[in-house]
Amino acid sequence: MSLAERVVRGRVHYAWIIVAVTFLALLTAAAIRATPGVLIVPLEQTFGWSRATVSFAVSVNLLLYGLCGPFAAALMERVGVRRVTLLSLSAVTVGVALTTVMRAPWQLVLLWGVVVGIGTGALALVLAATIANRWFVARRGLVIGILTASTATGQLLFLPLLAAVVEHAGWRAAALVVTGLTLLLIPVVAIFMRDQPRDLGLRAYGAFADAVSPSGPAPRPTGAIAALIEGARSRDFWLLAGSFLICGLSTNGLIGTHLIPASMDHGIPAVTAAGLLAAMGVFDLVGTTISGWLSDRWDNRRLLFCYYGLRGLSLMLLPYAYGSEYFGLTLFTVFYGLDWVATVPPTVRLTETLFGKHRVGIMYGWIAVAHQVGAATAAFGAGLVRTWLGSYQVAFTGAGFVCLIAALMVLAIGRGQIVARPRGRALEISGAVEG
Repeated sequence: MSLAERVVRGRVHYAWIIVAVTFLALLTAAAIRATPGVLIVPLEQTFGWSRATVSFAVSVNLLLYGLCGPFAAALMERVGVRRVTLLSLSAVTVGVALTTVMRAPWQLVLLWGVVVGIGTGALALVLAATIANRWFVARRGLVIGILTASTATGQLLFLPLLAAVVEHAGWRAAALVVTGLTLLLIPVVAIFMRDQPRDLGLRAYGAFADAVSPSGPAPRPTGAIAALIEGARSRDFWLLAGSFLICGLSTNGLIGTHLIPASMDHGIPAVTAAGLLAAMGVFDLVGTTISGWLSDRWDNRRLLFCYYGLRGLSLMLLPYAYGSEYFGLTLFTVFYGLDWVATVPPTVRLTETLFGKHRVGIMYGWIAVAHQVGAATAAFGAGLVRTWLGSYQVAFTGAGFVCLIAALMVLAIGRGQIVARPRGRALEISGAVEG
């Protein structure tokens, strides 16, 4: 009897064990994804590369991080979640380790941009959506919120540590620390991760005793292309993708990549700036978990309207926060942290409502591609703006403006009438998806 089978005999439903393992995987991916924020300046100093050059590698990483999402979701259907997760962790381990011996910009793009980008892309939010929909009937929104919050926790736990390692031992030592994290996680995933509840003779959490899991041929990875063609015919798909593009532009791409170097431009030490991002992680852990709970109960479009609107206003005020010493920046950290990835649970729930529970992984994967296109654009674009103008003010203000546009876009999602699910569960959009 395997260790997983022994655990399943306990009182806790094994779905929560899966959540814990997935949380660790997403947490590790988030730590790896956030690492370039503390490496930009050291790489400039070590190799003499411009900020635009380093930012280009980060933008490739972000783009591939999202682009492989729908293909990873289809591959999970074909060969299983555990195998895909283990393969991705192995790729990330090799890619990060080899960055310690790189000497040229193209090697940074290949290793950190391509290898790590693809590897972490399969450990992204598409994994959270797949796990939540396979293992949970009840509490699905809450689970998505918890797993999404793991991205913030990754920053919370590791960014200050990595910044301190860079300061005292150099950037190569920080890369080796990240490599060690992935090596530790591989046996945990191998032992405890399972693909479906039926693998352990269980029903999904909250499923009725007579519920029958649908069966059918597993889609091939190329099914992701068919899903994209289907989504492209839907106005609501483009509204979700467009708003999520702006989400990625204003979070991972801009703040996640450039807040530390922007703070250093204003005389704030790298470790202190990393602490600000870590503090955002604390508040985002709270904000995103609450957002998941709310997405089970309230109109998800209105939740997104509030999130994007408040985020836009906070970004417009960020350049002025730097001028008020630490009070304004601390206030921004709290306010923005609560909103960091709170958009994910409502976006996943709307995707499920519009395209169906059993296609949510692949369809959300394509919507997440738009998120990373926005992130890649901001990562590279903000680096260019800083190189050309000598400051990030235009980048921050512009991102705030497009967030206000996203707030208006999400209100147009769904032609049908909004109705509540029984017993206070999440609000649904009735009516057909526009095609």
